[in-house]
Amino acid sequence: MCILRQLITLVLFFVFVSIEQVVAETGTDAWMQGAPAPSKRTEVAAAALNGKIYVVGGFNRPSFSNVLDFAISRDVEIYDPAADVWSTATPLPEGRHHAGIAVLDGFLYVIGGFTKSGFSVWHPVNTVYQFNPATQKWRECAPMLTSRGALGVAVFQGRLYAIGGYDGKQNTGATEIYNPETDSWTSAAPLSAPRDHLAVVAAGSGIYAIGGRSNLKYKQNTSVVEVYDPVADQWQYQASLPAARSGIAAGVIDGHIYVLGGESGEGTFDSNEKYIPEENRWVTMTPMPTARHGLGVAVVGKRLYAVGGGLAPGASFSQVNEVYIPLNQ
Repeated sequence: MCILRQLITLVLFFVFVSIEQVVAETGTDAWMQGAPAPSKRTEVAAAALNGKIYVVGGFNRPSFSNVLDFAISRDVEIYDPAADVWSTATPLPEGRHHAGIAVLDGFLYVIGGFTKSGFSVWHPVNTVYQFNPATQKWRECAPMLTSRGALGVAVFQGRLYAIGGYDGKQNTGATEIYNPETDSWTSAAPLSAPRDHLAVVAAGSGIYAIGGRSNLKYKQNTSVVEVYDPVADQWQYQASLPAARSGIAAGVIDGHIYVLGGESGEGTFDSNEKYIPEENRWVTMTPMPTARHGLGVAVVGKRLYAVGGGLAPGASFSQVNEVYIPLNQ
């Protein structure tokens, strides 16, 4: 078994090397396939921790085993890019979908999201769960000031920023900051354009809130982009997304923001668009091989991993795992 694993690792090494040579020689970016995730899910949250990718929560494909939970997932699956293999970790204390996620100081945080309440799966929560990879245990931290799902979360200078979302009645522009040293939250200036299903990332000296939709309706997508200045506590509009999208995910490589996927009334997006903060402009890159929304995106070793998500608008599920290698500039 050990010999077989070593052979597989060696083959994967040469595959990655050959693809990177193509990128370098042809001057184009490229996509490749990774091992599919163990389960088909959508509306997941994903983040990189210790060189591995954690894919958390969302909706599982409905089955008899999860019908009582309305298919809301507690699953935590871990992808090891170096070995191209998956494993599982301790499940979430409670199922969550459309949650925010981030890594800070070696811990994984899952923030807010929706859970079930009665016959609804759209009950927003303000809970914050912290996962310790050393002990494989979850603990509950101080809750957000605002209950919401379909929000975005980013890390900037040792703090977690939870931005936007839907509070059960309407969109919120809430910007709330978590200090892990005091286990407490404070409020900051709200988004100028409150929305949900947006992407939030930190790049350079700011935090970007990208795209999204109004009141959970993917026929009301927006292309709005705002950047938050933590020093001035102020949001400013930036160059809009080339196409209005929601249900998107984003990652940052070398200071550039890559925004993937999304959905609308017409279908799902395979779009891959790069934003260059210092130039305030967007560049269209090679699209994903598989159009999806509600996917998870994480960066390891200057590669972008796009996992899971729905292939069609609404309730659809996949275990797709695609790897993007950008053009070096």
